Amino acid sequence: MGTDEKEVLACIEKYAAVFNTMAQEVLSRSAANSKGASVDMQGLFDPQKLSALLNGDIKVDSNKLIQQQMHYMQKQAELWQEASKAMMGEVLQTKTDEHSKKKPQDKRFAREDWDSNPVFRYIKESYLANSEMLSSMVDAIEFADEKAERQAKFFTRQYVNSLSPTNFVLTNPEVCEEVLKSKGQNLVKGMQNFLEDLEKSPLEAFKMRQTDSSGFTLGENLANTPGKIVYQNELMQLIHYAPVHKQNHQIPVLIVPPFINKYYVLDLDEKKSMVRGLLNAGYSVFMISWVNPDAELADNDFVDYMRKGPITAIEKVKSITEQTKVNLTGFCVGGTLCAMTVAYLAGLKDKSVNSLTLLTTLLDFSEPGEVANYFSEDMLPLIEQNADIKGVFDGRIIGMSFSLLRENSLFWSFFIDNYLKGKDPAPFDILHWNSDSTNIPAACFKQYLRTTYWENRLKNPEDIVIDGVKIDLSNIDIPTYFLSTISDHIVLWKGAYEGTKLVSGNRRFVLAGSGHLAGVINPTESGKYPHWINENLPDSADEWFEGATENAGSWWPDWHAWLSPLSGKKLNAPIPGKHSDLPALMDAPGSYVMKRLGE
Repeated sequence: MGTDEKEVLACIEKYAAVFNTMAQEVLSRSAANSKGASVDMQGLFDPQKLSALLNGDIKVDSNKLIQQQMHYMQKQAELWQEASKAMMGEVLQTKTDEHSKKKPQDKRFAREDWDSNPVFRYIKESYLANSEMLSSMVDAIEFADEKAERQAKFFTRQYVNSLSPTNFVLTNPEVCEEVLKSKGQNLVKGMQNFLEDLEKSPLEAFKMRQTDSSGFTLGENLANTPGKIVYQNELMQLIHYAPVHKQNHQIPVLIVPPFINKYYVLDLDEKKSMVRGLLNAGYSVFMISWVNPDAELADNDFVDYMRKGPITAIEKVKSITEQTKVNLTGFCVGGTLCAMTVAYLAGLKDKSVNSLTLLTTLLDFSEPGEVANYFSEDMLPLIEQNADIKGVFDGRIIGMSFSLLRENSLFWSFFIDNYLKGKDPAPFDILHWNSDSTNIPAACFKQYLRTTYWENRLKNPEDIVIDGVKIDLSNIDIPTYFLSTISDHIVLWKGAYEGTKLVSGNRRFVLAGSGHLAGVINPTESGKYPHWINENLPDSADEWFEGATENAGSWWPDWHAWLSPLSGKKLNAPIPGKHSDLPALMDAPGSYVMKRLGE
C-alpha cells in the first residue's frame, strides 16, 4: 500500500471517529438556561417517538403484513441473485434499461455509479428494499387515532431517509471520489464546517448552513428598495417605500409579513421584489418589519402583536396618506394575524381596511400539514416550557423543523455537501433569508400555537374574545383575495382553500405553481410558474381545481387587476418622512431586520 493510500485511510479513520463523536453531541443536546433549568427537546426529532407511536392503540392487518413480507423476501432473493451474477463478471442492466426506466427517479441516486458499480448498486438496492419494507409495515398498521397514523408515517420517513447510504462516507461514491481526489482534505474541511455550525447552533437544535451569507448585505443587494422607517415600537418598525411615480392609487397597501421570519423575502432584489412590483404598478406601499425579540419581550402575546403590529400600522398609514382606508396584505402567519385584525376591527365597527389579501394563509387549521406532526400531548407542554424558560422560542429550532419537512432536499443534501464533501454552500438569496431566523416571544408562541394548530379556534365564531369583542371571521365582509401555491408543504393549498368559506364579501381564490416561497415570489417579467384561476368557489378544493384554468406566468398581474379597482383614483404620492408627526427615523431597511441569531 502506497503512502498516499495510507494517508487517506488514516484520515477516513480519524474523521469517522471524530465526526461520530460530534454527531452524538448534536443528538444529545438539550435546552438549558443560565440558571441550570433544562427541558429535553429531543422529542421533536427523536426516533424513540416512532417507537412510542407503534406501541399505542393499533391493530395489525395480518394479511397485508404477510403479503408485504413475501414481497420483501422476493426482492431480497432478486438482489442476491443480481449480486451473484455481478461477482461472476456478468454485466448488469443499467438505469437506461427499460426495467429501470419504470422506477420513480430518486435524485439521491442519480450518479451513474449507483447502477454501474456492483458494490454501490447492491448497497442502494438493499437500502431501497429495506426502506420499502419499513414503510409497508407501517402501512399495514391500523391506528385508532388518525393523527398518530400521520405521525408514525412521518417519523418512519425521517428515520428511513436518515439511514440512506448517501449520508455516509464509505457508502457514497461521490464522497469516496472526493476523498481520493483531495487525499482526505475534504473530510478535514467538513469537520471544520461542522464545528463552525455547531458553535452557532442553539442548544436544542443543529443549525446547518445552507448558503454563503457573506455574499449578501441588507440594504445593498437585498432589501434595497428605497424607503424610510417612519414609526417604530418595541415589536415593529414601519417602512414607507419611496414612490416611483408622481401619482399613485389613492388607497395605500400595507403588507404584514410573518413574525417568524424577516420581511425581506418580499423585497429580495430588484428583479424579485413584490414591493417593487406594487410600486411600479402605482401603489403607495408600507411594510411592517418585525423585531427579532429577546427575553425582555417575553410577555407580548399574539393579541399584542395584533395591537402593536397591524392595528397601529394601519393608523399610521392612514395619517401619512391622509386616507381613511388601507388595502391590507398578509403573508403566512402574517395573513392569519391580518384576518384576526380585520375581524376584530369589524367587531368595533371600524372600516379602516378596504380589502384583504391573504398569501399562503391558514384560517382553518383542520389540515395543518406536516408541521402538526411535531405536536402531541406529551410534546406540547415541553415546547411551551422551553419557551417559558428562555423567554422566547428560538427561531433556529423552527428553521430546522421546516427543513426537516423536506429532509432530503433541505437537510441531508447540505449535510453531504458541507460535511462529507467539505464544500462551502453557494450564495442563494432565498436560502439566506431562510437561514435568517427570528425568535418568537414566549407568550405569543404559546398563544398562537394553541389557538391555531392545537385547538383550531379561529374558525369558530365568537370562540375568541378580545377586549370584549368576539372574533367572527364571517364579519370580514370586504373583498378578499386568497393566494395559495400548489406544492406548498407548510400551508397546504387545500387547507388554505377552506378559509374562503369563513369570510363573507367578494372572494377570489388563485392557485400558483411551485411552493411556499417561490410560488409567491414569481415576478411578472420573469415568472416561470403558472397559476390557476376559477371564478367560482365550489364546496371542495378538488372541485375548484377541476374547474380551474391554467394560465402561464406570474399571478401578480391578476392580483394587480383585482386590486386596482379597489384602490381609488390617482393622487400625488406621499413622500416618506415628510409627514410632520411621522418623520423619517432612518433609512430602510431599518435596524430591527439587522439582528441575526447566533452572531
